[in-house]
Amino acid sequence: MTIPRVDLPADARLDTLAVREGLPPSAWGENSEALFLTSSFVHPDAETAARRFANEEDAFIYSRFSNPTVAMLERRLAALEGTGDCIATASGMSAILMIVLGLLKAGDHVVCSQSVFGSTIKLLQDFGRFGVTTSFVAQTDPAAWRAALRPETKLLFAETPSNPLTEVCDIAALAEIAHGAGALLAVDNCFCSPALQRPVEFGADIVMHSGTKFLDGQGRVMAGALCASEELVQTKFVPTQRSAGMSLSPFNAWVVLKGLETLSVRMQAQSARALELARWLEAQPTVERVYHPGLPTHPQHALAMRQQHGVGGAVLSFVARGGRAGAFAVIDAARICSITANLGDTKTTITHPASTSHGRLTEAQRLAAGITQGMIRLSVGLEDVEDLKADLLRGLAARA
Repeated sequence: MTIPRVDLPADARLDTLAVREGLPPSAWGENSEALFLTSSFVHPDAETAARRFANEEDAFIYSRFSNPTVAMLERRLAALEGTGDCIATASGMSAILMIVLGLLKAGDHVVCSQSVFGSTIKLLQDFGRFGVTTSFVAQTDPAAWRAALRPETKLLFAETPSNPLTEVCDIAALAEIAHGAGALLAVDNCFCSPALQRPVEFGADIVMHSGTKFLDGQGRVMAGALCASEELVQTKFVPTQRSAGMSLSPFNAWVVLKGLETLSVRMQAQSARALELARWLEAQPTVERVYHPGLPTHPQHALAMRQQHGVGGAVLSFVARGGRAGAFAVIDAARICSITANLGDTKTTITHPASTSHGRLTEAQRLAAGITQGMIRLSVGLEDVEDLKADLLRGLAARA
């Protein structure tokens, strides 16, 4: 038995793959992907079951590590990212955990951007207890990454654009540094998604996703994924998932599948709104600085435009005058924006990174990453942009 594939033209483009890739329909001929809510699968006889559990026959066995709905999501996301394979996980953080458990051992070393998501920093720091050490370096300085290498370095981990400063790293440069040291490069692609950026085209080995964000797109479920070569997924990550069980539920996989169908149009529309909002914020007297890769004032604007197909993305940050009190005043005055640390939703979200997503870091760590008390992060949704301007102006004008 071999699990069949959808019969698509070999040259099918990204938007087509986002709607069509997966598994063929069942015997019932459903047009929407089927939801297989089952913990296990029945085998015709004991000998067949033995072959399948020994990986001698391709089949669905147990939903902790093999399920048709989850497989549809994995095939679709791998196609969108341009990788040989994909493995879905329960959350974005569990996907990063899978990288560590699947690839590293005591004595190994990681080089990571100091600007990544706060929980990523904490997770890597926690693994110091088990002998896996991490050096944190400036996101945008390839020389700093190279200088941090050690003979035992096995992994470089970057997030581009970063959360929340939207710093953009040179993926190709980091890939060259990693491969020259015999290490792998993993890239968190949550902010862009494959609709805007495909890190493997620049040499990345692993692409990490929190499917909770733009892949779902409506803030409904938790999900994560790793896209990589078939060899890495099958020999390193699948055995880890089979033992550790950081599995994605079939229902959550089905929801993200539905989200992928509209990924490209959402990213384009939300990114356009974010850029207009960023330009408007730059002109506000009570805003000290705006961070968005689509702005010519962004330090890595040219690089971002090359890597992200000319689109800056739907996330921006800005610094309000008055420090923490000024930021809180703007956030609290919002009547449309949702005060929540999630991002990638069709509803615009607003948050104070220093006290939420990066709240578990020390103030020194936050400042090293450029996260000040006056910083506000916006994940721009699909509301009318004029309404969003008015929503922010309520708080900004009060600080004038």
